[in-house]
Amino acid sequence: MAVGLTHYLAVSAILLVLGVFGIFLNRKNVIIILMSVELILLAVNLNLVAFSASLGDLVGQVFALFVLTVAAAEAAIGLAIVVIYFRNRGSIQVEDVNLMKG
Repeated sequence: MAVGLTHYLAVSAILLVLGVFGIFLNRKNVIIILMSVELILLAVNLNLVAFSASLGDLVGQVFALFVLTVAAAEAAIGLAIVVIYFRNRGSIQVEDVNLMKG
């Protein structure tokens, strides 16, 4: 049995649903929200590469590299903000961010 486009799309749909559930069901921990965003971006990358390979065109793979670059920058900046916030407040709960309003 060969792995076809529908298999990749099914895995991508599962990753997307897990990412969306991670964002909407757990709004308390910033780390889990960041991981859920990464899962959504991974689902997008999988779709881009699967369609690119299916159509025999490299444009989707080039876009996937751009998405990987954005995801890496988002993860680095997001984790840096979380670390600085944790040093100042001692917690990374989302509810505590409202305390930063001036």
